[in-house]
Amino acid sequence: MIILAIETSCDETAISIVKRVRAKNVKGEVLSHKILSQIDLHRQYGGVFPALAKREHAKAITQLIAECLEEAGLLTERTYNSPISLTDRHKLETLLAREPDMLKALTILFEGINKPAIDAIAVTRGPGLEPALWVGINCAQALNIAWGVPVYPVHHMEGHIIAGILNHSDGIYEIPELINSAIALLISGGHTELVRFSSLRPYKVIGGTRDDAVGEAFDKVARSLGLQYPGGPEIADYARRARNENIIVPENYRLPRPMIHSDDLDFSFSGLKTAVVTLIKKVGELDEEKKKMIALEFENAVTDVLVAKTKKACFETSSQTIIVGGGVSANTHIRKALTEMAKAEDCEIFLPDRKLSTDNGIMIAFAGLLAIEQGRPPKSKTEAQGNWSLSEL
Repeated sequence: MIILAIETSCDETAISIVKRVRAKNVKGEVLSHKILSQIDLHRQYGGVFPALAKREHAKAITQLIAECLEEAGLLTERTYNSPISLTDRHKLETLLAREPDMLKALTILFEGINKPAIDAIAVTRGPGLEPALWVGINCAQALNIAWGVPVYPVHHMEGHIIAGILNHSDGIYEIPELINSAIALLISGGHTELVRFSSLRPYKVIGGTRDDAVGEAFDKVARSLGLQYPGGPEIADYARRARNENIIVPENYRLPRPMIHSDDLDFSFSGLKTAVVTLIKKVGELDEEKKKMIALEFENAVTDVLVAKTKKACFETSSQTIIVGGGVSANTHIRKALTEMAKAEDCEIFLPDRKLSTDNGIMIAFAGLLAIEQGRPPKSKTEAQGNWSLSEL
């Protein structure tokens, strides 16, 4: 089985093609994998601008699919003229009425190549920015019309859970069997949540953010410090330099650890962001030393909260397995702190390869393969769901 995956939940257009390798667990060979990032375009806005994200996805997606098919050895040009049938053309025109450029590009693709040996399509349904999600969903549905390939809508955060546990060797990835109860800590620009599950479904969200997601807090604090978007790598770099220089954060730079001792498993980072803004006003004009101290203290505060809540979740659910996923999981200090906590608590911890921590098509492909393995039905028609919860699966 060969599956084509489409990911357009935010500001990365990602396409992957994976060939299923028959094995005890879900195992596959990555035949092609491409990501087109929009970071440089959104930097001027200090964050992702949804209308721009939608436009860029629509411009890029057909070309990326063609490139992935070629790289996977699945693209063969037609040697004869074969226009799309009038019935399918009408369906495509109706489906892509608001995306004329994508309709034109896909029509050229469909008429110019033979149907590739694709057995299934996995596409992110949500959560994410709905205008961006619709581009990927409509593209998947167009492929279904033209090629008759079944479509499996998948959950973006399930993809991040899978990315956290994927074993990898020489282009072959495998989802290991998880028997015992596990806790997933999902930390990204749009999400901060703790999820309990066993054997990959059903999922139960047992804790979440009440306001800003942790990645969003990184971006906002970076902006307050005069650093560029995305803020996570910028804050991490300043904090790293502070540690390398053995900088000690003075008492008047100390920040709160929001909800670290609360009785629940929820998070709140809006107040921490406000505390940083207040601190900046107190310390006056920012120089490099002040930026390093604030970045260090902010990263420490966030890490302390994430570690404490994850530890509490494991204790309350008697879970001995921790899975970390999402873009913020690439942060070196957070990874180290969670790893040390897991070791101290005698827990097994899974951390994603850094190249799979941010949004990508590989995780969507394997989420699709898992859906097929678990017998979930395909859906030729589906709708974007920006606030789709894992608990609804």
